[in-house]
Amino acid sequence: MKKRLLALIASSLLCSTVYAAELAPLQSDTEPDRTDWTQLDTKYGALPKVDKSLKIGGVSKTLTNEYWRSLGQGYQNAAKKYGFTVAYQAAANEDDQLGQLSIAETLISQGFNGLLVSPQTDINLEPALESANSKNIPVVNVNDAVMPNARYYVGNVQKDNGVRVAKWFIQHHPQGGKVAVIEGQPGVYAAGQRTRGFKETLDSAGKFTIVASVPANWSREQAFNAASTILQQHPDLIGFYANNDTMALGVVEAVRAQNKASQVAIFGTDGISDAYASIKRGELTGTVDSFPVLTGEVAMDVIIRLINGQKLSRVVSTPQALITKENIEAFSTKDNNRLRQLLAQQ
Repeated sequence: MKKRLLALIASSLLCSTVYAAELAPLQSDTEPDRTDWTQLDTKYGALPKVDKSLKIGGVSKTLTNEYWRSLGQGYQNAAKKYGFTVAYQAAANEDDQLGQLSIAETLISQGFNGLLVSPQTDINLEPALESANSKNIPVVNVNDAVMPNARYYVGNVQKDNGVRVAKWFIQHHPQGGKVAVIEGQPGVYAAGQRTRGFKETLDSAGKFTIVASVPANWSREQAFNAASTILQQHPDLIGFYANNDTMALGVVEAVRAQNKASQVAIFGTDGISDAYASIKRGELTGTVDSFPVLTGEVAMDVIIRLINGQKLSRVVSTPQALITKENIEAFSTKDNNRLRQLLAQQ
C-alpha cells in the first residue's frame, strides 16, 4: 500500500510541474497573500447566492478525533443554512493515507463541485489535488497538514499555537525551568510549526531547557508512554506542550500517575470538549483552541466563493485562543454568534 501511494504521489508531482510553477510551495503560516476570516465580506463582498444543487465533498483525517468531527459539523451547519449537499468522509484512522486518498478520488469521480480536504500528511492527497485541478474542481486545504501545491488554504497560524503556550511559561515561570514537547506526526506541517513556535519562543527567553521533544503520532497511549519516560528521567520538569489535546490528555494521566500534578503544567492544542472538561477539573493547564466548527463554516464560505468564480487570497486565516482556567467560562459559550463576536474582538 505504501509503495502504491508513493508511486501515485511521484506520478502526480511529475504531472503537476506546470501547475506548480505558477505557485511557490505553500507555507500557510507565512504566505503573504492572506485574508483574515473577519474580512471576507469587507474584502470580497457578501457571499454569492448559493445554488441548492451544489455538492461539496469534505475529506477528513479521521473521525476518531473530536476536532475533525467538529470541523465536519461546521461544514454541515453551512449546508443546512443554504440547503445544499455535503458528504463528509474520513479515513479509518490517521495512518490510513491510501484510504484517505481513495475517498478524495471517489468524490471527484462522482462529480462533486468542490472539495474541502484535511490531508493526513503534506503529500498523500497530491494525486487527488492534481486530478481535481485537471477537472477545474476547486480544492481548499483545511488544516492542518499543508499540500505544497494547494492553491487555497483555510486554517489558523500553526506556529502561533506553540508561541502562545511558550509565552504562558515565560509569564508564569520567570525563573525558567525544564520543559518537554510531545510532537504530533513527523513530517506534518502543523506539528512541525507548533513545535517550532514553542521552542523558538522559549529559547528567546534564555531561561528554559527543552529536555525532550519526541513524536507520539497524535496518540494518547504513545503520549502517556513518552511522558512517563521523560518524567522519570527529569523529575524536576515543570511542563509539557503537546501538539494536540488527545496527546495532552495522555500526558495528564502520566503526570497524575507520578504524583506531579502540582508541579507540572500541561498544554495541548485543538480545544476539544475533553480538554475543556479537564481544564475545569484542574488537570490540564490549558489548550490552544482553533475553533473547528467556526473553521468549517469559514472554509465552506471560501469554497462557495471559489465555485462562484471569485478570486480570493491563497490563505484565509481562522482564529485561535489560549484557553486556561482564567477565560474558559467565556469561551465555553454555545452561542455561535457570541463566540464569533468574542473572537473578532481579539
